[in-house]
Amino acid sequence: MNIYMHELKMNFRSVISWSVAVFLMIFLYMSIFSSLAVDAEVLNDMMSEFPEEFLIAFGMDGVDLSAVLGYFGITMLFSQLLISIQAANYGFSLISVEERELTANFLLTKPVGRTKILTSKLLAALTSLAITSVVIWGSSFISISIFRDGRPYDTNTLVLLLLTTTFLALFFLMVGLLISLLVRKIRNVTPFSMGLVFGLFVINAFGGMIGDDKLTYITPFSHFDATYIVKNAAFDLPLVSISVAVIVISVVASYWLYEKRNIHSV
Repeated sequence: MNIYMHELKMNFRSVISWSVAVFLMIFLYMSIFSSLAVDAEVLNDMMSEFPEEFLIAFGMDGVDLSAVLGYFGITMLFSQLLISIQAANYGFSLISVEERELTANFLLTKPVGRTKILTSKLLAALTSLAITSVVIWGSSFISISIFRDGRPYDTNTLVLLLLTTTFLALFFLMVGLLISLLVRKIRNVTPFSMGLVFGLFVINAFGGMIGDDKLTYITPFSHFDATYIVKNAAFDLPLVSISVAVIVISVVASYWLYEKRNIHSV
């Protein structure tokens, strides 16, 4: 029984759906850049009239919409949200789906250890997220090449922006898995995944609005802020290290909890 291939087939439709959604979103947003950039100076002046807290909350503080990466940074925010929700869905359903559908007992009677089961499931989820990430990277480079209207941009900064989706996917996949192992039973993963992603996103926005730097330690959306990357052409390494630590701790804790988990029989 190839658990990896079975899980990959189970994720096939969702991968297609998320990939198409991300591609269309990036392509459509970037398609209006060339026409928008012509009047970007007027738009920038208009944005300067908005409260600073509002602009910070939506990642638009100090953004130059006439610059390719300034505009793309806003587009990147939506890509981050989409792949985060996809990753959280996989994380919460990785183990809970077996218990919810009463197939966990059948799976564990096979001559396969729990470590191998969890590893196979994780690899399938990571492969699914990798496919979506490839679509994000490909559609980003293609859309920028088509619609940048000859305006220059720094490729290294673009790569850093795209890497944020990879880190966020890992973060929400592993945190979602850890929470699912701490909760007795999850009947529906959607409220959990949406609550986790949008909850942390709102914390990021709220922290920006009130100027509370302490809240930036809590949410990965602050750790991988697109505006900061565009301005500095670098990651905020102290904050990024927090997300990396959470990912590593979640992996270790998830394996330990799954090994100790009491799986109920049908």
